[in-house]
This record gives sequence, structure tokens and C-alpha cells, in this order.
Amino acid sequence: MVMQLVHQHGGDLDAIERNYGIPKNEIKDFSGNINPLGFPKAAEKALAENLGIISTYPDKKYTSLRQAIAKYTGAAAEHIVVGNGSTELISTFIQTVHARQSIIVGPSYSEYEREVTLCGGAFSYFPLKEEEDFCIDLPALLNALTKDVGMLVICNPNNPTGSAFTSSQLEEILHHCKNIGASVMVDETYIEFSDNLNAICAIPLASKFDNLFVVRGTSKFFAAPGIRLGYGVSSNQNFLDRLKTNQDPWSVNSLAAFAGEKMFADTEYHTTTQKLISDQRKKAFQELSTWKNIKAFPSSANFILLKLLTDKITAAELFEILIQKKMLIRDASSFTFLNDKFLRFCILSPEDNAALLKELKLLIE
Repeated sequence: MVMQLVHQHGGDLDAIERNYGIPKNEIKDFSGNINPLGFPKAAEKALAENLGIISTYPDKKYTSLRQAIAKYTGAAAEHIVVGNGSTELISTFIQTVHARQSIIVGPSYSEYEREVTLCGGAFSYFPLKEEEDFCIDLPALLNALTKDVGMLVICNPNNPTGSAFTSSQLEEILHHCKNIGASVMVDETYIEFSDNLNAICAIPLASKFDNLFVVRGTSKFFAAPGIRLGYGVSSNQNFLDRLKTNQDPWSVNSLAAFAGEKMFADTEYHTTTQKLISDQRKKAFQELSTWKNIKAFPSSANFILLKLLTDKITAAELFEILIQKKMLIRDASSFTFLNDKFLRFCILSPEDNAALLKELKLLIE
């Protein structure tokens, strides 16, 4: 039971430390999908110099924070909401829509189905197919979106496959969903790592479609899971009003709001991150593409999904061997539609990536 729990959750270093006796600060975490550059140094310095703000309440309207996000994303400030991590916003949107039937594009993050179920709704998965490199079959999806569907959930780029919808595909989906009375939630947690961000981003569509909610967090790109800051974009006044009514006052604490303003303005950090991830993702994918016992799937995120083409080892066995070498990968068999042949790793530093690929090659090839 312990092993199953470890395999199902990426980045749970505390569980690894307890179960394997390995100090978590010694583990190279290829499972958590967090920016290897760490928390932005400029924001860290500013926080250290302004810790006195912990004695003050945040602005209830988060005006400065929302303006910083507007500048960063191009969204209208009045369409931006902030929350205690993206999970709070995902939950509130799903509660607001309260769809009897939802479709989740999968394999994907399990939190979506959990929130739909907690709201008393039913859901089904629309499968991204391995033989199509997990890219969307748009006509098939539109055909599945019948009038009994109240909500569609998309992670873009998708976790764990790394595949992405284009903005034009999203626009076609939104038109169709508007006609059938369905809402669409697009989770862009990993989009800032993409080479083609502008070609796949849904935020510009939010002002045009009031059935769209786009959600992002700061845990992955800004390496800040501890501050619990999420934000979303929607022009749906019902949702915006519902959030204001249901959300706890000061849901985002003073330190998180202050750090957010600094992080979103740090353009040097943004460009340095994107170049590092892009270069290392391409290098890793090119190397993996030469191996005979593994398939690497193209990715627009900061991780790569792999499928073992050999029966001599499973993803769970690789997990066990590599954790003893203080390398934590994600056994992806717990994702819907995937099995014990699938694993996922995220991009870290050039040295760490090289070390992981060396070990994987010895074990797989």
C-alpha cells in the first residue's frame, strides 16, 4: 500500500524520505515538474527585505497583484481572479458550473475528477490516443460533446502527455460548447514552459467567450508551491460573483501577494527559464529518440512521457532502482489509460538530466 501511494503522487519528497530513509534534500526530483532554477532570486530578496508586511492584511481586491498578472498575461484586470493555489479556483469553477455530466480530456490530473465527484456530478474521459502521440482528434471530441454535457475540462499542455491544443482548436471547441450550453475549463499550469505559448494559449479567448475559464498556478513555473498562489481568467460574471461570495476573505496571504507582484514582473527569470527548458527538452528528446527500447512523446511542457518497448523492466521497477540512486521519477501507470510501461520525468539542470539519461540507458537499453 505504501509503494502504491508513492507511485501515484509526483514530488512527494516527505513520503519518499519516510519510506526509503533518504534525506529529501539529497533527492533529485524528476517527478514534481518544478522549475530547476528555483524561486526567483529577485522576489526572494524583496521578500526578505519586506517581511514586515506579514503584520498587515492584504488588499481585499488584490488590485496591484491583478494588475501585475494582467501585464504578464495580457488579460483584462477585471477578468482576473486570484486564489489559494489553482486548486481553490478549479474547485470554485466546477462548483459554479455544477454540471450533471462533464467530459475530461485524459489521461490527466486526478483533481478534476475528484472535484466533479465532490459536486455530485458524473464524468467520462475523452481519450487522447497513444497512436496519435496523444494529440487531439478534434472531430471526435466535438462529436462527444453532446447537449447533455455541461462542462469540458482540458489541461493544456496536458499532464502527463505533454501534448497541446492549439488556440484555433480551442476556439472551435468554445464555439461548439457555447451552442450546446457547456462551460470549458482550461488548465494552463505548464504553458509557460512551452516554445509555442502564443499558439496554444487560451487567455486571449476569455474576453470573447464567457463560457471559458483559464486557470494557472505559480507552483511549477515559478518554483513556488509553498506560497499557494493561483490565478484565473474569465469574463463570466456569474463565476466572478460566485467566487467573491464563496471565497474566504484574504484567501491569498500578504507574502504570496507581494511575491506574486515581483515574480510576474521578472522578465529575465521568465526568458532564462524558457531557454533552459527548451534547450534541455530538445536535447533529451533527441537522445531518447535514438533508443530502441523506449518511445518518447513530443512535449510542449517541462516534462517528457516515455513508454517502455521492452518487457524486461516496468516503470515501477525503474522507480525502485532509481530512487536508490536518489533520483525520483514518476511511474505514470496510475494515470487513466496508461499502464506499467509508462513513466514521466521533468527537465532539471543539464547535469542532472545527463545523469538520469545515463542511468535510464543502462537499465533500458
